[in-house]
Amino acid sequence: MRVPLTAEDRERGERLGSLLRAARGERSIGAVAAAADISPETLRKIETGRIPTPAFFTVAALATELGLSLAALAECGQTDGASPAA
Repeated sequence: MRVPLTAEDRERGERLGSLLRAARGERSIGAVAAAADISPETLRKIETGRIPTPAFFTVAALATELGLSLAALAECGQTDGASPAA
């Protein structure tokens, strides 16, 4: 049984999705998904916050394709102004 998402989980997923959408810019979901070797539907779900905690390798592939650092993506997961662990 899957543990229900908390409000914080949903907010974190929305922040991640927003960052990825902004980084994708004018590129299509299909083009970015293909380049990152994930399905367009997976990318769509991540961008809309329906997958708030995607697998690390999915996030790493998207970061590489979109020119984002993993540190920038990790900041999406921080709350209360905390910075990512070193």
